[in-house]
Amino acid sequence: MERSVVLLRGINVGKAKRIGMGPLREALTARGYAEVATHLQSGNVVLGTDRGQEDLAADVRACIAEEFGHDVPVVVRSAAELADVVVAGPVALPAGTELDPARYLVTFLPVVPDAAAVAAVPAAGPGEGAWALRGRDLHLWLPDGVLATPVGGWAWDRLLGTTGTGRNWTTVTRVAAMAAG
Repeated sequence: MERSVVLLRGINVGKAKRIGMGPLREALTARGYAEVATHLQSGNVVLGTDRGQEDLAADVRACIAEEFGHDVPVVVRSAAELADVVVAGPVALPAGTELDPARYLVTFLPVVPDAAAVAAVPAAGPGEGAWALRGRDLHLWLPDGVLATPVGGWAWDRLLGTTGTGRNWTTVTRVAAMAAG
């Protein structure tokens, strides 16, 4: 049985799509997943399963729709894939810049974006932040925060042609540690 990381997009943001982590853990355990654990209220789940990533994402999405009445995009990574993200480190951090883990985001995408779409994304200008794509992971350096750094406001879903879910570096490293056991 493999440890998998399930990342939910857009839950518990304000009053929208409220899902308690306790009931979510119970619902996933009832569906046969092992050692279900969560981190924070933002939809970071670690669990054991033999399902493939696409099947797992579809089943968790169905579970949330059935149990909580919300249609929530789900992205899955293996524990090993998340560990690789952490080992590679912040790939979009400009040289000589000190990492502020709250201002460095990784957006986990369900698929590798089309190469032509990626090639069409402009480079960030001075003071706009920075971005780098590594496989299915979009790394964003947002020195002035998500809302105040221009790169943070780019329509990444439209630019890349796929919808992902972002986590700051602190959350990425903590969930990776959970997944590692």
